[in-house]
Amino acid sequence: MIELVTGTFFAILVAGFLVGIVVGLTGMGGGALMTPALIFLGVGEAATVVTADLTAAAVYKTGGAVVHHREGTPNMQLAKWLIIGSVPTALLGPYLVNWFAGGDSEELDRVLKLCIGFALLFAALTYALRLWINLRRVRAGHHSTSDPRIRPIPTLLVGALGGLLVGITSVGSGSVIMISLLMLYPGLSAAKLVGTDLVQAVPLVLAAAISNIALHGLDWGVLIPLLIGSVPGTILGARLAPRVPQSLIRRGIVVVLTMSGVALLDKAGWAPLGAGEDETSPMAIVGVGLAMIVLVPLVWGIIRRTQGLPMFGSPTVAELEDPDYKPGIIGMKRGGS
Repeated sequence: MIELVTGTFFAILVAGFLVGIVVGLTGMGGGALMTPALIFLGVGEAATVVTADLTAAAVYKTGGAVVHHREGTPNMQLAKWLIIGSVPTALLGPYLVNWFAGGDSEELDRVLKLCIGFALLFAALTYALRLWINLRRVRAGHHSTSDPRIRPIPTLLVGALGGLLVGITSVGSGSVIMISLLMLYPGLSAAKLVGTDLVQAVPLVLAAAISNIALHGLDWGVLIPLLIGSVPGTILGARLAPRVPQSLIRRGIVVVLTMSGVALLDKAGWAPLGAGEDETSPMAIVGVGLAMIVLVPLVWGIIRRTQGLPMFGSPTVAELEDPDYKPGIIGMKRGGS
């Protein structure tokens, strides 16, 4: 266990605090940021990091879910089907990947880094999909609803996929499931979407944490500073959220997620990128980040053109992320001409 006076303890605490702020600011899943941060800090093997991150997430997600439940925002019928699908696969996921690695700790560490790397790239992609869905919603003039017609089987399958992903990597409860709900229920109001996602995430993350603890144990020296840092960070981020331009932060997160995903695949020795931890390619990773900064606005502009809009202008990314945004009649007519 890490002693309280070591630099590692404070490094984890600071990382937890900074990631907590970002989670509070944007609502994006903490696992997609915290897991790679802890791996790059070198606080333990990937399995140790995943277990600690899931356990910490079970604590702060429970608090958020209680608040949303008191305000009546979750759709409990929708959450029920997600939970039925996610909990069994969240319990099963860690055992599957451990079986795949043959019980060898080094191979398990490599496989987990591969899985987390791909999960991070998938999480970055879900943000782009979310913007595209919101753009189509605005163009189609969808009206928000709090009680859409529930589609049990597709919802259960979404839960099962999300549970498997979270159980293995700790990534996905706040990104993959969120985008899947947007695709299944495009008219679901923003408050209901966030509240439902938080409520279903609590048993999902708890199940994943329990399964990982049973397999790998729990390093309290990682968990304690993680909780000490992340809880106040999340509260501070939530208080700052109304004053901070979230769209800029979210786009920065997408770049960071992509770079982190590529870096982990490189460290794991994925053939197209690298040969393992001793031969990582920092310049290639930086190049990916710079390419993202240049290419993402251009690709987004092309997507806007396919929807009959100019490459740049209204609705902006910030407007698309605003649940209360409604385009003016004049703007809609111009966009459709």
